[in-house]
Amino acid sequence: MSTEPENLVLQLLRDMRADMAGMRAEMATKADLADLRSEIGSLRADMASDFIDVRREIAGVRKDLGEQIVGLRRAVIEYHTSVVGHGVLISELEARLRRVEQHLDLPPLEAH
Repeated sequence: MSTEPENLVLQLLRDMRADMAGMRAEMATKADLADLRSEIGSLRADMASDFIDVRREIAGVRKDLGEQIVGLRRAVIEYHTSVVGHGVLISELEARLRRVEQHLDLPPLEAH
């Protein structure tokens, strides 16, 4: 005995119809696609808003960092000016001390 159906073509067509019905059940509808488009548009808007917020934050950080750098520069210049000024004063004092030592015929102090 054979297990083949009476009409092989008819059976194959029925199998194809069942497969297509399963595929149709899995396929997205126009409404599903419209919802997906709407969600993608919403996500785009959210991302654009987040991107703008991040750019503003970066601009704020840059501004703060720039102000800190300017303040640091100013502090370094003031310190350098002060140190150079002290160096000049010390050099002048050393020169005067040498002249006093020479005038009084004192031996110079040995460097420690």
